[in-house]
Amino acid sequence: MRRLLLLPLLVLPLACKKPAVKPLPGSAAAAAAGKSEAASPESKAKTDVREEILVAVNRHIITRRGLNQAVEQQHAALYRQFSGKELDEKLKDAREKTLQGLIDAFLLEDKGAELGSPVTDDYVRASIDGIKKENNFATDADLERAIKGSLGIGLPEFMKRQKLQATQQFVLQREVFSKVAVEDNELRAYYEDHKDEYRLPSRFRIRELVLAKGATPEDLVEAHRKVELIQADLKAGKSFEEQARLYSTSPSKATGGDLGWMNKGFLRASIEEAAGQLKPDQVSQPIETDKDIYLIQLVAMEDAPVKSFADVKAKILEKLQEPKAQNAIEQYLANLRVRANIRYLVSKDQILKG
Repeated sequence: MRRLLLLPLLVLPLACKKPAVKPLPGSAAAAAAGKSEAASPESKAKTDVREEILVAVNRHIITRRGLNQAVEQQHAALYRQFSGKELDEKLKDAREKTLQGLIDAFLLEDKGAELGSPVTDDYVRASIDGIKKENNFATDADLERAIKGSLGIGLPEFMKRQKLQATQQFVLQREVFSKVAVEDNELRAYYEDHKDEYRLPSRFRIRELVLAKGATPEDLVEAHRKVELIQADLKAGKSFEEQARLYSTSPSKATGGDLGWMNKGFLRASIEEAAGQLKPDQVSQPIETDKDIYLIQLVAMEDAPVKSFADVKAKILEKLQEPKAQNAIEQYLANLRVRANIRYLVSKDQILKG
């Protein structure tokens, strides 16, 4: 299921008050935060005067408090991403876009139920377990602490939002993206024009011989003397691998100094720079760090290879589908709104004024 960034509010805050009666597992009422019970918005308003209902969307409601919470979170996100005039422009219509996002989220949730969305509680649980594994969280409590620190919500609320977002993605994938055609020649043309985007890191293989400088000036003099002797032995035809096994103070001496294949950016910049100037089997001049002296030998160097078209075709398809799907998504949502029962219990102008 693709990750969508096209709707204004895919991960939603509370849209309305939690129902007093615990919903059945797997029901639409349990699917996401802020959902009302199946009772009409009018009867809900009579029984709970503390919540001002602004909009009724089918059987769901959006309250003033829920909208304000959503707007606050949206503003916080905008402040993190933008500044200056660009921020001012984004803030102008943030409330209107947030309101529309809440409405559309309910419409997509209902459509997901109609289509038989596969997004079950087990699906969300598996997703949470994947997040834990990717981020090295041992327990749910560890994950919850991280969520509270970044989003200010607990794990149950986070799981509700994950379920809602996954349902939205399911609907849009099935109803919109699957119907957006991209010809194979378009995919191949993009691949040829953007090969650098799919280039793997350059890599190299070296052997190292490391000598400790020691703690005293005398130790340093002895280290330099030993380096000179090793260089002389290498010029005389002795192998770098043998010298590393004899003299290196690094654990790599066990492999004759061979570090295996490494991507660029893994070792010290001075060592990688020296390796880049060598030809295979050549040995560098001594490279000094704070504590050690290095000699390195280049075994092999590989230019950055490019992933094959077959390996990246699916990613290119997503990339090219998204701009084409933008208009289709807007049209699809517009059609959902026409068929839905959306009632403004407070005029839209007043809602947008705050």
